[in-house]
Amino acid sequence: MAAWLAILALIGAAIALVVSNDAGTIAGMPNDVFARLVAGLSIIIFVGGAVASSYRGRFFHALKHLAGWTAALFILVTLYAYRVELAVVADRVIGELSPLGTQINVTRSYGSGHAVRIKRGWSGHFVVTANIRKEPVQMIIDTGASTVVLRHRDAKRLGIDIGSLRYTVPVQTANGSSYAARIYLDGVSVGKIGVRRVEALVAKPGSLHQSLLGMSFLSRLRSYEFAGDYLELRG
Repeated sequence: MAAWLAILALIGAAIALVVSNDAGTIAGMPNDVFARLVAGLSIIIFVGGAVASSYRGRFFHALKHLAGWTAALFILVTLYAYRVELAVVADRVIGELSPLGTQINVTRSYGSGHAVRIKRGWSGHFVVTANIRKEPVQMIIDTGASTVVLRHRDAKRLGIDIGSLRYTVPVQTANGSSYAARIYLDGVSVGKIGVRRVEALVAKPGSLHQSLLGMSFLSRLRSYEFAGDYLELRG
């Protein structure tokens, strides 16, 4: 019966649309709105009739299922409404479960751009894998370094012309005083955060054990924040 009512509603709507084609409206509604309304009602009648037929004589059973589906729909709508806040919570949970030294892209809950959260490593340092010249370079984040500093081995691996470098910039390293060569990198990125044309230094061979991600990169980010065992870079 419900199927026939739905079909009759569609046929009636089709006739009404043909008759009122020139007028452009039916019962004060534009033709396209009227057509969508009738189509929706027809679907509801058809589905509702099928459901009612399957639950005939089982009113309380139907009521129980209706309550369950209503609750599920409410939960889904709530999750969608709070999707941004839940994404931030998920990022924090993933960060807590991740091993020390892990670097993860995180969802920004404000503004535009991207963020990367780094978990402190076993050594006590924040270590990231930066991308330079399409090559990964493991670097220690060092706010005390005025520039990015590449150890000689990393610079050579990146294809930098080591032979043309002039080591004229005095630097202080863990091994004492030394000199480094000034260069400019086309770009440095960490996760989804990238900075173009970054000033950097190349250390002399053996004078630096780990490349450093210094302020010539960090100062050009939107912001960065230390919080306990985490450092979040925002670009």
